[in-house]
Amino acid sequence: MNPLKKITIALGICATAFATAATAAVNIVTTTTDLGTIARAIGETHVTVTTLARSGEDPHFVDARPSFLRILNRADLLVEGGADLESGWLPPLVNNARNPKILRGAPGHFSAASAGIPLLNVPAILDRSQGDVHPSGNPHFLTDPGNAVRVANSLAKKLAQIDPTNAAAYLHRADQFQAKIKQKTVEWKRRLAPLRGTQVVTYHESYDYFLAAFDLKLAGTIEPKPGVEPSAAHLIALINHIKTAKVKLILAEPNRPSRPCERITSQTDAKLLRLPLMPSPSQDYIAFIEGNISALETSPSRPPKKPE
Repeated sequence: MNPLKKITIALGICATAFATAATAAVNIVTTTTDLGTIARAIGETHVTVTTLARSGEDPHFVDARPSFLRILNRADLLVEGGADLESGWLPPLVNNARNPKILRGAPGHFSAASAGIPLLNVPAILDRSQGDVHPSGNPHFLTDPGNAVRVANSLAKKLAQIDPTNAAAYLHRADQFQAKIKQKTVEWKRRLAPLRGTQVVTYHESYDYFLAAFDLKLAGTIEPKPGVEPSAAHLIALINHIKTAKVKLILAEPNRPSRPCERITSQTDAKLLRLPLMPSPSQDYIAFIEGNISALETSPSRPPKKPE
C-alpha cells in the first residue's frame, strides 16, 4: 500500500476515535424512574439513562437482578435517591460492580438526598421497634415538584463536573426545567384548590411531600409503622378515626395490598385512589405529576362545584 495512503487512513482512524470520544454520551444509571426522568430532562442527547427499579416496584425492596452488575460496571454516573431509600439492595451491587467511579464519595456518585432537600419525618430516636425507620428522614421527596427542581439543579452541576464540554447545556436545561415546574405548579395548585385542607389517609408514608406541597393533610396511615402491615386492631382503630374525622380519601400505590384498603372503604365513606409513586417508562416528570393531579381532581372525594 502507498505509504501516503497508509498515513491518511491512520489519521482518519485517529480522527474518528477522537470525535467519538469527544461526543460520547455520559452513561447514567439511576435507581428509580423519577430520577431517570430528571436525568433525561437535564442531559437530553448528551447522556444515556438506564433505570434499575421498575416503575411499579417498591423502591425499598427492588429485585436485585444479576444484570444490574454489568449495568453498574459500565456507568459513568450513578444517581440514587439516598436517605436510605435503596439501602436494602443497592450497596452490595455497587460494591460488586467493580467500578470505582460510582463508589460513594467518588465523582461518579450522586445522591439526590444531598441536593438541599428539607427531609420530613426525621426520627428523634432511632428505634427499630418503630418499623422501617429511615434515620435521615422520609426518602419519598420527589413527589413534591419543588424537590424535583432542587435535584435537577444539583444534578446539572454534577454533570457539568463530569462533562465540562457540555456544562452550559446542562445548566441551561436545569433552568428550563425549573421554569416549567414553576409554571405548572401554579396551575396544579389552582386545580387542587377545592381539595385544600382535605384529610387523607395513606398506606405508607409515600405521599407526605405531595400532600404538603398541595395543602392536603395527612390523617393517618394504614401501616401502623413504616414497612409494618396493619393488624386487625390497628385497622379497627383507623376505621373509627376515619369516621370521626370524616376522612373521604385514601391514597395507596398500585402495588399495595388490596384487602386492608377494601376493609376500610367497606366500613367508611372514604374512597380509595391508587396513585403511582414513580413515573411509567413513557412519562416524563411533569406528565407523572400531571397524571396524579388529574386523578385527584376527578376523585370521588372532590367537593361538588358550587352553582354559579
